[in-house]
Amino acid sequence: MGRMAEEYSDTDKFRGARFTGLDMSGATFRDCDLRGVKIVDAWLTDVSLSGLIGNLRVNDVDVAPMVEAELDRQHPERVQLRAVVSAEDHRAMWATIERLWSETVERARRLPEPRLHERVDDEWSFAETLRHLVFCTDAWIARSVLGHERPYSWLGLTYSSYPADQARTLGVDPDAAPTVDEVLEVRAERMAMVRGIVADLTEAGLEQSSDLPPAPGYPDESRTVRRCLRVVMGEECEHRRYAVRDLAVLEAPATS
Repeated sequence: MGRMAEEYSDTDKFRGARFTGLDMSGATFRDCDLRGVKIVDAWLTDVSLSGLIGNLRVNDVDVAPMVEAELDRQHPERVQLRAVVSAEDHRAMWATIERLWSETVERARRLPEPRLHERVDDEWSFAETLRHLVFCTDAWIARSVLGHERPYSWLGLTYSSYPADQARTLGVDPDAAPTVDEVLEVRAERMAMVRGIVADLTEAGLEQSSDLPPAPGYPDESRTVRRCLRVVMGEECEHRRYAVRDLAVLEAPATS
């Protein structure tokens, strides 16, 4: 029986460390600060890298712009989001998001329910992704924009590093196991909430601000409606991208 892999969490013990001649094959780095990391004479094959990537040099070539260009080609909604400025831009962007998610949900529903609760490479399942977007809307729209003190649905899912005990104090159940139908019902209500906001949005309304943070633990600072909508729309676009990526795996026929 192989040796159980060691786990390191919430530590800075490796900051500035040097690793030489190590076998790190199969290692996983999640939610780690890798700024300024230098990898020399390494074997980087069959490697998957995701996150905020910039000035990434591979064999002396900055590949980050090429990665961004290909993502924009595959997901033109990213380009549309970056160009959003006016109230009308926000309405058009939200219409795009609703259309894309409608197509994605229709595609996902062709799979058996258990598959939609299945994780791919330990990423959130399709159901968990939708649950996170429910929480995101509750936090950034219902609370920060509309001013509701405790708008959080029990089936929402906070970001991964948010303390579970703190999530429970909000009324969120990190261990919940709702059906896809239950998630989609709440999700539809949250999307309608945003639709209603952008429908009546004005240029002055974009600059209105709120001092109510999305949830306890977020920085205490003023946030404009523009900023809150940008966060939600960015989350919608990126998590749909992840969902589509994983659906392709779930749809693939099993191989022996």
